[in-house]
Amino acid sequence: MRAGKASPDMVSGITVEYYGSPTPINQVASVKLLDARTLVIVPFERKMIADVERAIFQSNIGITPQNDGENIRLTVPPMTEERRRELVKQSKNHGEQTKIVVRNARKDGNEMIKDLVKNGLSEDIGKDSEEKIQSLTNEYNAKVDKMLVVKEEEIMTI
Repeated sequence: MRAGKASPDMVSGITVEYYGSPTPINQVASVKLLDARTLVIVPFERKMIADVERAIFQSNIGITPQNDGENIRLTVPPMTEERRRELVKQSKNHGEQTKIVVRNARKDGNEMIKDLVKNGLSEDIGKDSEEKIQSLTNEYNAKVDKMLVVKEEEIMTI
């Protein structure tokens, strides 16, 4: 998640109609960062500038392209307080989804260990393995929490 900063990945999903076939924008133009909030898109063929501009309009990325005849500039507007809070909420949701994936991996690992114990693995080894899985789960959940705190600070910083 990028908060109020330009990134070439912002336009990576945009396709341009290039001689009748949809083509990713990075294959018909170079995408560069001018500064932290401005992207510059320079089509490899000058006649493609209108098609690239149209594709950006149709992509609904929320930024209006500025065409100067040779290149296209995308300026990321400053975020409002409401948008910042919305992004924090989204990042927390992503964090929770990540924790769910970690817990599901723990569950699968514990079930595998229980099956191995049924098939003759020592119970002591099984218990030790379950404890190790739990410690790894705790470790990765803590990492997710730390990343969320850093991301929230980054988003809320003006």
